[in-house]
Amino acid sequence: MNIQVLQGLLLPFLGTSLGAAFVFFMRQNMSTQTKRMMTGFASGIMVSASFFSLLEPALEQAKTVGPVVCGFLLGMGFLLFLDVVIPHTHMDDQEEGPANHLQKSTKLLFAVTLHNLPEGMAVGIVYAGWLAHPNAVSGAFALALGIAIQNIPEGAIVSMPLHAAGMSKPKTFLAGVGSGAVEPIGALLTIWLSHWILPWMPVLLAFAAGAMMYVVVEELIPEMSEGEHSNWGTICFALGFVLMLILE
Repeated sequence: MNIQVLQGLLLPFLGTSLGAAFVFFMRQNMSTQTKRMMTGFASGIMVSASFFSLLEPALEQAKTVGPVVCGFLLGMGFLLFLDVVIPHTHMDDQEEGPANHLQKSTKLLFAVTLHNLPEGMAVGIVYAGWLAHPNAVSGAFALALGIAIQNIPEGAIVSMPLHAAGMSKPKTFLAGVGSGAVEPIGALLTIWLSHWILPWMPVLLAFAAGAMMYVVVEELIPEMSEGEHSNWGTICFALGFVLMLILE
């Protein structure tokens, strides 16, 4: 495999792993303010990436808004479907999905994996497009790097509840690394299918954007805003958005 592709696929996974490693250095309970700032920063990067790395090129390739609209709604719908059928626990302890007897730590892990899935899809789709159009390598790498950066605080945020739910620190770290493995695996599968998906590239780019936006609206922004009012989440959202814009 092309070394540039391999680097791009592994970057988000390394970001998640680095974030999960924070469990060895942080207190058991992360302060609300720190959590809000990290969540806002991650949200800003994901929203910016959805627009500039996915929706904008989708519109340029499609030449019409129809396929992009369909892809975006399908991506939102796909994550909504997974949100309904997969039992998981949000970081605010709210449970979703069918009734089950799974441990809390397992359901938290499922929630983390749901977060990472659309990011892996997005990187795979963009790199599949780059393999067909090599002049787009900078945009593909920028998306992979941006997602890797936002995965660091996100990985730290999710490692704390896993540890608080009873996992030891080494197991928490390994669980975080395992949840991040869905990103390169999903990206690789997308690239292997690139021969069939290239004609549908605008739809798939918009699909990945819709899936990422679902995570932001459903999970990250509510967590950024919960509790006593503070502007720090919004400020960090702006910083994350601008950082991704600069990378593009």
